Amino acid sequence: MAGHSASAHRFTAFRISCWTIGVIAFAEVMSAAVALAARLETNRPVRIVEKIVEVPKIVAVPVPAAVDPAVRPGIPAISAISATLPTDSDNSGVVAKPPANPLPVAPVGPAPTPVATPPIADPVVERLVTEARKARVAEDMGAAIIKLEEAARKSPDEPNVEYELGLVHEAMGVYDKASEHYENVFRMGASKAGTLYEMAAGKLRDGIQEPDVRGKLVLGRTRIFKDAEYQDGERVVLTIPVQAAPGTSVAAEDFFVKVLFYDSLKGKEVVPARDTSVVKTEWASLPIDWAGGEELLRVTYIIPRQDEQDEHLFGHRAYYGQSVELNYKNELIDVQAWPRDLAARNQQVQQPQQPQQQPNGLPGPGDVPPEFLNKEELPRDFNPGAPLLPLPSH
Repeated sequence: MAGHSASAHRFTAFRISCWTIGVIAFAEVMSAAVALAARLETNRPVRIVEKIVEVPKIVAVPVPAAVDPAVRPGIPAISAISATLPTDSDNSGVVAKPPANPLPVAPVGPAPTPVATPPIADPVVERLVTEARKARVAEDMGAAIIKLEEAARKSPDEPNVEYELGLVHEAMGVYDKASEHYENVFRMGASKAGTLYEMAAGKLRDGIQEPDVRGKLVLGRTRIFKDAEYQDGERVVLTIPVQAAPGTSVAAEDFFVKVLFYDSLKGKEVVPARDTSVVKTEWASLPIDWAGGEELLRVTYIIPRQDEQDEHLFGHRAYYGQSVELNYKNELIDVQAWPRDLAARNQQVQQPQQPQQQPNGLPGPGDVPPEFLNKEELPRDFNPGAPLLPLPSH
């Protein structure tokens, strides 16, 4: 009986040992399998898939500016001035100044190297030149020349001395001597004279003598058109030629035309235009290039319709005439008035202009009466609201 129990106990221990060994063997196999799988997974190439997501791009579109309907591609706009006249006590008139011609656009490129004015090496010469400049500004030309001649003896080739001598002689009106000194500076070149070289070149190129245009720039025959079909008052259109003698060229910014209008009150009294009247000016011959020898200015004068009460109190007002002034560099060089008695009313002309002939053959001030145009003399397609220019001449 005891032998049977011992045998059973050994059999149980044997089975437990076999299961234990089996479990351990299975664990080893599984560990080996996991290690092998991990190695294979590490060596296998990885495939990466990217997905591109498009994001909408927002672009700002500029809003085009409003285009003036009066300006169309290929059609240059004509500048016009509409103004009301001053009060009766201050008839300053309307000024028509032609617009300057546009300058050519310079090509884009690297900025030029600045050129400086050469310094004066000799301190004594520098002091003499400074004193000469002070004397020239004070209009003491004699003292300026004495200082500069002394400086020239000390430094014969000093560009500052030569250029200052040119300025002094130019201020004195000795233009041939001034030209000699400017030529001396020009011959020194930019390497020695610096900015004085460019300034001297400009003097020689443009001329150092102020051009005298008196008698070479005059007012032509004014043409007057009274628009009988105008319903809102009275409208008069003037065409004023500004004529230049052959070979005379005047920049647009150097001259202007001034027009003063006068009305008849109650049919007998002549008074300046009222502040309620309207004047429109327009240069019809742009650009100002003196092609054909003249430039045309159109001036439209409008007297608004008077109401019955105003006309009863102050009297009927109608266009009487005008005084036209031509100014060159703010100097009055020609006046035409119609009727002629208006010339005496001009503050700058104390008496009526007398007929005279200019030396170059151009008409003189006061001897060219205006030309009055009627409907029969105008072109068939003439529009009183925008009269054609130039108007016909006889």
